[in-house]
Amino acid sequence: MVRMDWTPAQEGLAQILQLLKESQSPDTATQREVQQKLEQLNQYPDFNNYLIYVLTKLTTEDDATRSLSGLILKNNVKAHMPSLPNEVTSFIKAECLVAVGDPSPLIRATIGILITTIATRGELRNWPELLPTLCNLLDSNNYTVIEGSFGALKKICEDLAEELNADTEVRPLNVMIPKFLTFFRHESPTIRSHAIACVNQFIIGRSQALMTHIDSFIENLFYRASDDDPEVRKNVCRAIVMLLEVRLDRLVPHMNNIIDYMLQRTQDPDEGVALEACEFWLALAELSICREALQPHLPRLVPVLVRGMKYSEIDIILLKGDVEEDEMVPDREEDIRPRFHRARSHHANQEHDDEDEDGMDDDSSLSDWNLRKCSAAALDVLSNVFMNDLLPVLLPILKETLFHSEWEIKESGILALGAIAEGCMSGMVQHLGELVPYLINCLSDKKALVRSITCWTLSRYSHWVVQQPHEQFLKPLMSELLKRILDTNKRVQEAACSAFATLEEEACTELVPYLGFILETLVFAFNKYQHKNLLILYDAIGTLADSVGVHLNKREYIDLIMPPLIQKWNVLKDEDKDLFPLLECLSSVATALQDGFLPYCEPVFKRCVSLVEQTLNQHMAFLQDSQQFEQPDKDFMIVALDLLSGLAEGLKSHIEGLVSGSNIMHLLHQCIQDQMPEVRQSSFALLGDLTKACFVHVHPCIREFMPVLSQNLNPEYISVCNNATWAAGEISVKLGSDMAPYVPGILHPLIGIINRPNTPKTLLENTAITIGRMGLVCPDIVAPSLGEFVRPWCTSLRNIRDNDEKDSAFRGMCQLIHVNPTGVVPDFIFFCDAVASWVNPQPDLKEMFAKILHGFKAQVGDKAWSEFSQQFPVPLKERLLANYGV
Repeated sequence: MVRMDWTPAQEGLAQILQLLKESQSPDTATQREVQQKLEQLNQYPDFNNYLIYVLTKLTTEDDATRSLSGLILKNNVKAHMPSLPNEVTSFIKAECLVAVGDPSPLIRATIGILITTIATRGELRNWPELLPTLCNLLDSNNYTVIEGSFGALKKICEDLAEELNADTEVRPLNVMIPKFLTFFRHESPTIRSHAIACVNQFIIGRSQALMTHIDSFIENLFYRASDDDPEVRKNVCRAIVMLLEVRLDRLVPHMNNIIDYMLQRTQDPDEGVALEACEFWLALAELSICREALQPHLPRLVPVLVRGMKYSEIDIILLKGDVEEDEMVPDREEDIRPRFHRARSHHANQEHDDEDEDGMDDDSSLSDWNLRKCSAAALDVLSNVFMNDLLPVLLPILKETLFHSEWEIKESGILALGAIAEGCMSGMVQHLGELVPYLINCLSDKKALVRSITCWTLSRYSHWVVQQPHEQFLKPLMSELLKRILDTNKRVQEAACSAFATLEEEACTELVPYLGFILETLVFAFNKYQHKNLLILYDAIGTLADSVGVHLNKREYIDLIMPPLIQKWNVLKDEDKDLFPLLECLSSVATALQDGFLPYCEPVFKRCVSLVEQTLNQHMAFLQDSQQFEQPDKDFMIVALDLLSGLAEGLKSHIEGLVSGSNIMHLLHQCIQDQMPEVRQSSFALLGDLTKACFVHVHPCIREFMPVLSQNLNPEYISVCNNATWAAGEISVKLGSDMAPYVPGILHPLIGIINRPNTPKTLLENTAITIGRMGLVCPDIVAPSLGEFVRPWCTSLRNIRDNDEKDSAFRGMCQLIHVNPTGVVPDFIFFCDAVASWVNPQPDLKEMFAKILHGFKAQVGDKAWSEFSQQFPVPLKERLLANYGV
């Protein structure tokens, strides 16, 4: 590369040094001035030469000033790289490579960051000498040069692994990886650590250059296994965890030794190493070899995991574990994690089993992953692998820890008991009779951290509690949890609210006798809670409404719950993100209260429409002028659409007047075309709910809506597709034979979806119901395709409960068989099975089933029917004989 003889003007250099000094001032006004001057100086390309000069050449200055110069240059490169003159970029690149071994660690690190920034701005290809130069510098006799080069290479490997792997012309990794492997045995721990970290970047991508040297890599890793340096040990553990996924074949022969090693490392005195090693058990649990490989090691592993669950002294300090009462302390805004709204999804079965939080996050101010959480998660996944076989090892440990006099150990035992709830439930049942009362007692422990984890663990066993005599378990648990909701400690309030929401989901209408007591507590909490827990309280109220449904629609309950909700609704501004959980909560409450929500519905409806309209307008403004306008947060629109759905579902035809006086259908037409899938998902849910509630306002828009709906029957976007499919079924029922022009455009994609492997259960059920409903209203159009979907149609609907949607779908299927009887013949056994899944069909539907079954039997004759029915499982035979006489 040609070096330019660029030298700075002394006056210019002095000016820039002055600026760099000023920029380290704590005064914000000075900072602002510096920022303006920097922007002015950016007009001069030479400015960047001065910056690199200060960083690499001006050794008379202190490290902080030089490093700052490099960081400003890095930001300039990030923002303006393509527009910098060639001679400037060439000068910067050359200087970086000369100074990469600077004696100062801070300067070396800054140059490494600068090199990587230049490379990531598309310059890796335009800097062909970068990688060869850095690799050659690794052979230097000067330690700082080796370390500086390796530091830069490590950053490049981290940020550009894919690009390096994809380079098929130069294939730099063919040189780099063997070179890195030779440094695994270097005398300097920093160099060893960098070398392993560099290679680790290429494991998950299965880089060919690494796969060629895989045996040498693994051999060198094992050689470094007991390294004195924690960073090296951390990188060794990280590598082994990734190799489990990528090259298990190479690890299996050494598996016993690896497990022994990881057991030691999970107890490493350095918590960072222990955490990396603990990830191994999570990764191993995913593999089919886990049970066989780990079984002999369980007696040693389980105690290590339970010990890892104990709060460290640092954790307790960070969690203010010695502060028992803090309910009066306002929350800091930065402690409130952003909430992500989950858009509405329609289920044919109305029993949605949302993935519950795994709850290991009981210590949310330590929401970073740590050894305690990883150990608990590992015990959880291993309990799902070994199930009750884990208990002979674990029960003695639980006996010792749960009743321990030191609260930290007792707390870890309660966490362990919660972690195994899912996997070991059937084996734990015999012990729950005494454990649950003990845990209920722990809810009033004097230590807040014990009370909070006990809330979580009890929530993990709430399924069992609800099935027991209420007097003995549910009532005392509920009563104590409600006291904890009003605890004087904020962490306990949060854990109790979350646990109570889980209990609500399990108990459903079993809670109805206690509703007054529950609502009084939740409303009292409204006036007690600080900001963060208020958001969780909304969730507990919304879940209660979902769980007890229309039982909430009583004057005394409405008078309790609605005033505080509406008061919050009135206080919050349209741009306040606290609206998200409040709107979600109101959506559930409106659906449950039905006509009980009528006194509140008009302002709520109008504000939701306004939120949708504002967001659409802001988005339009942003598209027209992105310099002047910001992209709006579309979550406001999504939550508003979902609350409108809740209103439509709850108020039914009562919403008609509100819809007629608004432009919601016009807005909804824009929403179903939005680029963001979550917006479309909520929009199709609302379209279906409005179709059910007030079709008179949907009908005039059908011609515009249906082509867009057809385009959204794309299973790549599961939730959008699910809601669009459901809405199409609702529209079919309302349109009747007028659905005919739209059936072909919808039927074709739905047949593809119902035959697609690995389609989620809910989408299959909705698809089958909509096909059935279109068959009901347009049998002549749907029937010719019967043979293409009848088998998956029957298997999708055999497991859902009797309800109106299932009823209309099966009526449609009967119509289709009437029009095209030969279409069902090859799969008739599946139809028989689906018919037998009905517990209590309407008399006229039962009559249709009987007609088809007897017709088929008559068609084939008694002998053939007898042979055919031999294939039936015994329960199916018995049900068909008892219910239909065939």
